[in-house]
Amino acid sequence: MTQQKAIQDQIPDNHCFGCGPENASGLQIKSYWTGKDTSRCEFTPQPHQCAGPTQYLNGGIIATVIDCHTICTAIADGYIQAGRETGTGDKIWYATGKLDVQYRAPAAISDTAILEAKIVERTPKKTRLECTLSSGGRICASAEVVAVRVPDNW
Repeated sequence: MTQQKAIQDQIPDNHCFGCGPENASGLQIKSYWTGKDTSRCEFTPQPHQCAGPTQYLNGGIIATVIDCHTICTAIADGYIQAGRETGTGDKIWYATGKLDVQYRAPAAISDTAILEAKIVERTPKKTRLECTLSSGGRICASAEVVAVRVPDNW
């Protein structure tokens, strides 16, 4: 199997806290295509990212990694829809228009969190995605995300 380059590593000038490879203090998640409209990210929580009970991952971190995983998936898809390799030519950016997270179970801080996103609808200006975050073999959060196309200089 050919080694893919992470979606985030192909997006130029990405300083985002959650997904930006150019943010040394950020989470620096890495997402990869798993199918035509599906992507996956494996996120290893750190002890300082805990909730009140130290054995669980903070809900804000959960929302952040879901947000960043889906938005980067939408950005990469925007390049595909434009017929270009991710990160080439004029920049394509999407921002969060909607992030609706349903927390279903605590995510153990000691387990890798698996995020799986699926593009369920796309138009020239919006992409709608669904995403789950699993930990310890169970779905801990699910989300609906609307990614909105924004100008390349936003």
